[in-house]
Amino acid sequence: MMNSQVPDVIVQSPPPTGQGVTVFIGFPGSGLVGSIALSYIVEKLGFTQIGVITSKYFPPMAMMTEGIIAVPVRIYEKDATVAIFADIPIHPQICYEVANAILDWLKPVTVAEVVTIAGIITNEPEKRVFCVTTGKELLDKIGETALRLPIGSISGIASSILTECKVRGIPGIGLLGETINAPDPRAAAATIEVMNTIYQLQVDTSGLLEQADEIEAQMHRLSEEVQSAEEQPVKTDPLLPMYG
Repeated sequence: MMNSQVPDVIVQSPPPTGQGVTVFIGFPGSGLVGSIALSYIVEKLGFTQIGVITSKYFPPMAMMTEGIIAVPVRIYEKDATVAIFADIPIHPQICYEVANAILDWLKPVTVAEVVTIAGIITNEPEKRVFCVTTGKELLDKIGETALRLPIGSISGIASSILTECKVRGIPGIGLLGETINAPDPRAAAATIEVMNTIYQLQVDTSGLLEQADEIEAQMHRLSEEVQSAEEQPVKTDPLLPMYG
């Protein structure tokens, strides 16, 4: 009898076409910094969608624009840069599976760096950007562009991705925009400016700042939906390890 079990996480995409690929990853979290920053970069630089990520454990949500459904976790590419971002949160129980699925998908190509973009709550108004890395050479590359976190911890999908990068010997960087745990386009803009310096993206953030009030209202509605989805219990599965 054939085993018909659906895999926990499925990456439906061809691998990136280039070598020496830089991979940007942003999922909803504190201030929605990663989601806002990457969606803006993808739009402004004209990335092309190449695939999606699905899971039976993702929240039952789908975003839509003008009546058209978008798969909640999408993969984009332009030249030697890949962007992966989501409209839904990743439950702590499956962060490990999602991180491994993404890095397994990248196995056929040489990865220059994996960069996770997230928020860090400080309740300060400066909109500073902090960094963590998997190695000292990456801290030297970033220099004074972002502030180093001297001690502490990060959590969620960003931590799972960076930990798995460390285990696999893949260079990994975490950029954390200072936020107040509310939809924060200004923190996203500050993080993009750091990315502009490190990766020569040349993304003009003035439009993001000009639209901040409108985006903050839209993201506030999304944040409420995300919070509601996070509060839903995850179905238990004897084959799914527990993480938290």
